[in-house]
Amino acid sequence: MWSVSKWRRWKMKRLLALIDKKGRPNRHALNDIVHDVRLIELNIKAFGYDLARRLGEALPPPPRDSVARHVGLCSKASTQADIESDWVAHWAAQLKIPVVYHRKIWELAYVLQAIHEHGHMVPGARGLGFGCGVEPLPSYLASHGVAVTVTDLDHEEARAKGWVDTNQHVNSLEQAFHPRLVHREVFDRLVDQRVADMNAIPDTLQDYDFCWSMCAMEHLGSIRQGLDFLENSLKPLRPGGLSVHTMEYNIETEGPTVDNWMTVLFQRKHLEAVAERLRAQGHEVAMFDFDMGQQPMDQFIDLPPWHHDMPEDDARRLGTPMHLKLGISGFVATCFGIIIRKAG
Repeated sequence: MWSVSKWRRWKMKRLLALIDKKGRPNRHALNDIVHDVRLIELNIKAFGYDLARRLGEALPPPPRDSVARHVGLCSKASTQADIESDWVAHWAAQLKIPVVYHRKIWELAYVLQAIHEHGHMVPGARGLGFGCGVEPLPSYLASHGVAVTVTDLDHEEARAKGWVDTNQHVNSLEQAFHPRLVHREVFDRLVDQRVADMNAIPDTLQDYDFCWSMCAMEHLGSIRQGLDFLENSLKPLRPGGLSVHTMEYNIETEGPTVDNWMTVLFQRKHLEAVAERLRAQGHEVAMFDFDMGQQPMDQFIDLPPWHHDMPEDDARRLGTPMHLKLGISGFVATCFGIIIRKAG
């Protein structure tokens, strides 16, 4: 006999099927509501991505031999104005990637700008990356003489959480090596790898000048665990060290949010509360800017399915994903960065 849950899944599949057993349109009332949802999602994506591509083509060419400058980076959300700024263009050129309207470009530039402004982009500095995956920052930092420790979950634990299947986990330093950014000898000399659970940072990680993570702290199990990580990330740092992190942020300041789940969404109240706690301990938290932006790409909200979940034909037609905001469990989320300087 079927279990109740199996029967319910079978019943729901029948209700949502596009056609019945004879190939005719399914006219069930529930299907009348939902059968066009996938097409609506694809339409939204197509127009949003096309807008982003057109805006990107209108941007001036990336500067040659530009010099990083101080912009007074604060704790803030990703915005279209940032993507179009000189500082994002500079770091994209340094990483040898195009400037496109995508949150990941903003995250990379945000972390590098924070490291630069706090004086740690220098030979001899030591950096610690949490949940690094295959991101290019370790290779780029090593090219500037910075010693980097790359950390990620144990491989089997990462596989169980789905990070391996979506290419978001680094199992060996080979995956963290980006030859366009650094010579192999320099990388091998300055970059090492450690297994580290962000919920239980090993005491053996010590004496770093700075640490960072990019959209990793929302995957630690709960909002409380994510906020605890912000505080614990200061322990491996020397006095005065820098801690810079980006996270998934629910733009609604009031009302419910996602908690106790595989991806949680932080809100303004959570960041203000942890900042107050950290400041009471003598640490510095960069001023908050909660402006979400008012330009077209600030208003575009991308929707599931995501690129890696789509049929190949749909993914190819839509092209490279481009978005600053997206829908997660029915909420509008964007990337938010926070900058903390350890007391001392």
